Amino acid sequence: MKALHGLAAPAKLNLFLHVVGKRPDGYHLLQSVFVLIDWADTLHVERRGDGRLQRHDVLGGGDLPADDLCLRAARLLQQETGCALGADIHLEKRLPAGAGMGGGSSDAATTLLALNRLWDLRLPLPRLMALGLRLGADLPFFLGGGPAFVEGIGEVLHPLALPAQRFAVLKGPAGLATGEIFSSPCLARSENLAIVAGFPALAGTAENLVNGFGRNDLQPAAEAISSDVRDAVALMAEQFGNARMTGSGAAVFSVLGAGKDGEDDQSLATLLKARPSGWTGRICRSLAQHPLAGWAG
Repeated sequence: MKALHGLAAPAKLNLFLHVVGKRPDGYHLLQSVFVLIDWADTLHVERRGDGRLQRHDVLGGGDLPADDLCLRAARLLQQETGCALGADIHLEKRLPAGAGMGGGSSDAATTLLALNRLWDLRLPLPRLMALGLRLGADLPFFLGGGPAFVEGIGEVLHPLALPAQRFAVLKGPAGLATGEIFSSPCLARSENLAIVAGFPALAGTAENLVNGFGRNDLQPAAEAISSDVRDAVALMAEQFGNARMTGSGAAVFSVLGAGKDGEDDQSLATLLKARPSGWTGRICRSLAQHPLAGWAG
């Protein structure tokens, strides 16, 4: 096997997000439910025999970062396994940056899964997840395979079975820096742990999880910093009857009812048409599992 093409790196949404503590090293402890959606980047990975690692932008989106998460993931896998092979990593970047949808982490997770197979390393999933955590708190989820109740800094996963759900997702032109959100005086905190406050009884549908837990603790800070987030929340709530920021922002989503796809597509298109350039959005479906689930080992 010399190349793998058309590998999906899907985004995630946080159906709720509670800040429940802080570690001595400064990392905040969270509780959340993560779901994968069908808005995704696409990777094409080719094996090299000379050990070199290179990243290429398929869509020509501008200058490539000197050391993005995909390259860092590939380099870490080389170092930890002693692999002498290299790779050309071609990325079709479709997910918006600074959205709180985990795009960079998902790209890196797909890179780890692809190179584990392409280099014939056969590392088991727990080993890949441990490596992923060294790169970012969201990576274990993207390697884990499906929707999950998430604790710790993002590394403790409790798999969930959730029925299929549709979402509208909207993001303004500006992104948000995670560090700025967590250092904001507007950062909210949850008094009760979700698992104690009735989580097992409410888990069942995305709508129950959104309505039952009611908030993203990072959203007040994001709204104080970003007018785009404030506008997106107001627009989505007016259009779809509910709105919540995902992750540390700046994307906002609405849980959709049983309406027809075309009607929701048109509603979102009308909303986007009225906004200045730079806004993006789409109607998404949840994924029962990651497209590369089972690739480890």
